[in-house]
Amino acid sequence: MPLPTISSPLRALLGGALSVLAALALPACHEEKKTAAEPPEIKIESDKVSVPLGAPQQAALAVEVAKPVEKTIIRLTGRLVWDEEKTVRIFSSVAGRVSKINVHLGEPVAVGDPLATMFSVDFGQAQADASKAQADLKLAGRTYARLQDLFEHGAAAKKDVEAAEDDFENKKAEHQRALARLKLYGVEAGTVDGLFPLRSPLSGVVVEKSINPGQEVRADAQLANDPKLFAPLFVLSDPRRLSVVLDVTELDIANLKPGQTIEIRTRAYPDRVFEGRIEIIGQSLDPLTRAVKARGFVDNSEGLLKAEMYVGVEVADGGEKTAPTAVDIHDPAKNRTPGTPVEIAVKAVFSKDNRHFVFVEKSPGKYERQSVELGVEHAGRVCVTDGLAPGERVVTEGGLQLQAMTEGSKD
Repeated sequence: MPLPTISSPLRALLGGALSVLAALALPACHEEKKTAAEPPEIKIESDKVSVPLGAPQQAALAVEVAKPVEKTIIRLTGRLVWDEEKTVRIFSSVAGRVSKINVHLGEPVAVGDPLATMFSVDFGQAQADASKAQADLKLAGRTYARLQDLFEHGAAAKKDVEAAEDDFENKKAEHQRALARLKLYGVEAGTVDGLFPLRSPLSGVVVEKSINPGQEVRADAQLANDPKLFAPLFVLSDPRRLSVVLDVTELDIANLKPGQTIEIRTRAYPDRVFEGRIEIIGQSLDPLTRAVKARGFVDNSEGLLKAEMYVGVEVADGGEKTAPTAVDIHDPAKNRTPGTPVEIAVKAVFSKDNRHFVFVEKSPGKYERQSVELGVEHAGRVCVTDGLAPGERVVTEGGLQLQAMTEGSKD
């Protein structure tokens, strides 16, 4: 079947319409290609980067608002030890052999309670000296009294009375010396048996014991260099209060002071927080660890904590660094106060030439690099002590990308 023929006028009309459509479509195609080929321009000027909102780099950027913090938490490590104000390490003041042990580990004792009994030749000699001095004093006293009576009746010379008086005073001094020696041993004059009672000088609990029946004890054990010989026979303490020894770095020294409250946590009781207080801060650094020793105390009335436990300690620095009463999010510069700390994500910070920086969004699409001073870091957050104001918008994702742009513009 033959195709229908198109008349010459109609053919001319269709050809003109197709020419017009082609002419209209050609600029649009060129404009689309031009738009796809030329993305929004990124401007870099020193520490400032302008990323247009339509640029693909915007998808990799994320920001957060710097929030003020009311206090800085300092985290330290420590070790629990006996409270030295209520602890005594007991050695024997005489040499001898242990004949009896009167107390057991963990047993409470009072002042003057016998802890152990030892047979000691030295102590027996001290008892004998005191007994002899007492007998000599009695004899000298009777002699002096008799001669005084004879002198009053004219039956004795005055020089004999004076000699008897002098001998009586000498015997009195010797007796007092012998009694004073026994008092150093913590006993009074009595039977000469050589049994020395080792008594408690304070009330507490027997927390350590290094003594056995029949053991030979030396009075000069404290002078030995061997730790085994130097070990005390008993350690008495009040475990209701323990000391905590802290290792404080140079960066944290300025944030600590006596009287600050501390929170103590231990692996034995992960859900418990024990409160304590700092007492003393050392005056020198350990040459090996470069840390200062600080000492505090913690209440242990429940008896849960044990000496020699390793603990984590948190100290709240709530001094002058407090948050402002109001935050102007529209003009963060008004929030900048010397010493006002803010909190941001750790990933927002990057380092260069031993300095720390962040990028701050000054307005939509406009970012500026700022130098900051960092404080304590914990759980992915870090305290910025200087360089940021509360309310400023900090880049948390893509900061390194912006830094690479600024570095690339310098090359």
